[in-house]
Amino acid sequence: MMILFIYMYTMSIFSLLLVRKHIFLCLLSLEYVVLSLLMVYMYYFIYTGSFYMLIVMMVFFVCEGVLGLSILVSLIRCHGNDFTMTFSMW
Repeated sequence: MMILFIYMYTMSIFSLLLVRKHIFLCLLSLEYVVLSLLMVYMYYFIYTGSFYMLIVMMVFFVCEGVLGLSILVSLIRCHGNDFTMTFSMW
């Protein structure tokens, strides 16, 4: 079971490194990373019996997702698109 979680985490990091064209796709890959970490935490916290810590971690992960989406909406309103190539430092 743990091998599946490790494979899921590895593929999510790989997809985050590969997808660089749109910010929305990067956020989706980041949410996949968070989902795989939540699965690992769920397995560990149920095994140890600390269900409250699982709820705390879920709240942090939801807040991270909401923050990412709010930043994405703010960028689209200011710049008009979510391409990463348009956000140049020069």
